[in-house]
Amino acid sequence: MRMKAERLLIVAVLAAVAGIALEDRLLEMGRFATLLGAGCLVVAIVLASLRVAHHAEVLASKVGDPYGTMILTLSAVLVEVVVLAIMMTSEASPTLVRDTIYAAVMLDINGILGLAALLGGLKHGEQPYNDDSARTYSVMILTAMGISMIVPEFVPAAKWHYYSAFTIGAMITLYALFLRMQVGVHSYFFSYSYPKAKGEGSVLQDADDQPVLPSILTLIFGIVVIGVLAETMSALLTSGLKGSGAPPAVAAIVVAAISASPEIMTAMRAALANRMQAVVNIALGASLSTVILTVPVMEAIALYTGQPFLMAMSPVQTVMVAITLIVAAINLNDGQTNAIEGMTHFVLFATFVMLSVIGL
Repeated sequence: MRMKAERLLIVAVLAAVAGIALEDRLLEMGRFATLLGAGCLVVAIVLASLRVAHHAEVLASKVGDPYGTMILTLSAVLVEVVVLAIMMTSEASPTLVRDTIYAAVMLDINGILGLAALLGGLKHGEQPYNDDSARTYSVMILTAMGISMIVPEFVPAAKWHYYSAFTIGAMITLYALFLRMQVGVHSYFFSYSYPKAKGEGSVLQDADDQPVLPSILTLIFGIVVIGVLAETMSALLTSGLKGSGAPPAVAAIVVAAISASPEIMTAMRAALANRMQAVVNIALGASLSTVILTVPVMEAIALYTGQPFLMAMSPVQTVMVAITLIVAAINLNDGQTNAIEGMTHFVLFATFVMLSVIGL
């Protein structure tokens, strides 16, 4: 019975095995076959993500906010770090880390939060959440991105390693304090008491009847499968896009989308079930985790190899991040979301996609 329930994950495992076995042959068959293989692996990643999202919901239902969603966001960031590290060893693009973090923030805040608030608002009207969490997440994201992706523009090239070491220490300190706050004395900032309602959603009711340990093990296994799929997919995608004239940010967007794929499904289901606090924890928590955990790991790799990454955002990226965080600060200040607020973020996400298409 459990094997039948995990058939999507089994398909993803088979795709991972096939991808590893056929990778060299696909690379020899030309660009079309390479990109087709990469596309098939992306589909397999989505299938695995569906099961990861389901088991994350089981954990969230069992342990409550913010622990369940924190497990999901940390797992997603782990996948992103692994994929980035693999891609940086094969294709030493100095802007890949910066572009991936930027794309992840746009996808999490404007894409996931925007679409979830839009769909949830159209179904439920105004959706309540704990506004303390939104304010805490927002100021942490602004601080982390400012330190790691805006200030580096003014750091002399000859002294990059000093600032990289400082950035690692600053990110670790910020996240350690935040984590203590999130699971300790201020944990109530990140939780919300949902009223019991008949239409709360069968997914969450079913989750209450499922054991925790199998969900934990399946979630971990699913993240590993996604990582394996992503490794092969990134090799095929990099080869297929080389010399194609595609925008340089495509690879970064794909990496960001891979890491966010489990979060997308969980956030949409939570919004439709009128559980906006889970959406806020997922979208803003994923953005914060991406910046505050990815940066120190990649900066440590840069110090180890002696090859710095270009972390300072471009002017267009800086403006988009500033607009996004200002809009988020205004929208997420009253403890309720609605369809209009969701649409403003989703339009910003569409703008990000358009700018990426035209190469900005």
